[in-house]
Amino acid sequence: MTRSQKMADYASKVIGSWAFISFQTAFIVIWLCFNIYGFIKGWDPYPFILLNLSLSILSAYAAPIILMSQNRDAEHDRVRTINDLATDRKALREIQEIQKTLNRLERKFDKINSNTATH
Repeated sequence: MTRSQKMADYASKVIGSWAFISFQTAFIVIWLCFNIYGFIKGWDPYPFILLNLSLSILSAYAAPIILMSQNRDAEHDRVRTINDLATDRKALREIQEIQKTLNRLERKFDKINSNTATH
């Protein structure tokens, strides 16, 4: 994996975790409380345009990072599927060869039994 792929996977893992959701929820609640009650003289008064901007920026970066990680996972799945198909085809050929061998042995056994039964 390239460095950017590793970073995308890590970021996707963090963003997709309950810890991140909990942190983001707490951050938003604290932001709203400070601004509604004016503890810090409300630097972002209602309708919380600065909060909206920061969440939009977060979303603008999070979505492509998650998509990069999903694209890499899809590529891994595609390669895995191709390998599985090759394995299945090889197993099918081997089973067919075993079946042919069993059929030959069965005919040979039947031939031997029919010769001994007539004598």
